[in-house]
Amino acid sequence: MEWVVPDGLKYFLDEQVRHFNTPDFIPDDPISIPHLFSDKEDREISGFFTALIAWGQRPVILKNARLLMERMDNRPADFIYHHSPKERKSFSDFVHRTFQGADAVYLLKALQLSYSNHQGLEALFTAAWKETGDIGQSISRVRSQLLSFSAPDRFRKHLADPSKNASAKRLNMFLRWMVRTDGSGVDFGIWKNIPASALYCPLDIHSGRVARSLGLLDRQQDDWKAVVELTGRLRKLDPKDPVKYDFALFGIGVNEKLPL
Repeated sequence: MEWVVPDGLKYFLDEQVRHFNTPDFIPDDPISIPHLFSDKEDREISGFFTALIAWGQRPVILKNARLLMERMDNRPADFIYHHSPKERKSFSDFVHRTFQGADAVYLLKALQLSYSNHQGLEALFTAAWKETGDIGQSISRVRSQLLSFSAPDRFRKHLADPSKNASAKRLNMFLRWMVRTDGSGVDFGIWKNIPASALYCPLDIHSGRVARSLGLLDRQQDDWKAVVELTGRLRKLDPKDPVKYDFALFGIGVNEKLPL
C-alpha cells in the first residue's frame, strides 16, 4: 500500500527544520569541526575524519576531532598531501572508542593516496555517483576504494557498507554536509555534481525512534532498508531536498517534541 502523508506532518516538520537548521545548531554539533576551516579540501577532510568518529557523547567527539586537527597542525589538507610515514605513525596513540591509533594511521595513508591519485573524496564520490546513480552503491564503491591500500581488518568496520544492509549513518551525514545547502549556513554545499535529491537521510536509534513515532518509518531495524524506506517518504515531503528533515528528526529527538 502506498504511503500517504499524514495531515499536518509536512507543516510540522518544516517548522522544525526552520527552527533547528540555523547557525545556532553548529557549535555543539560535529559539523562545527569542518566549520573551523574555509578551504574546501580542509572542510571535506576534517569533515570525513569527524564523521567517522561521530558516535558517543558529542563533547567527546568534538574534543577528539579537534585533537586530530591539532595533530595535523590545523591544516588537514596540507597534512594529507605532504605528511611522511613517520608523521603518520605519530597518530598511533590516538583513541576514540573503538577508532584507535591503527585506524587513524591507515585512514591518513588511504586519504594521502586517494588525494594524490584520484583528486580526493569529492572525485571518488562523484565518479561513483555518476556510474551508479545511487548513493548507497556509491558509498559501497568508495568504501572498497578506500580499503584497497592493504587495510587492516580492524579498520573495515569503520566504513559502513550499504550493500551489506548497514545504515551508513555517519557517511550519509558526511554527504549531507558536503552536498546540500540552503543558505542557512549549516551544511556546506561544496560538492556541486551530486544532487541533494539523491541523498539518503542519516539514521540511528534516536532518529529511527522519532521517525516511527511520526509514521515515517515502519521497519523496526535501523538498517539500510529502513534508510531507503524513510528517505522515500521524506522525498514525498520535499523531492528536491529530503534530508533537510534530518534536522527535524534530530531536534524532535533532543526535545521530545511530537505533534499532538
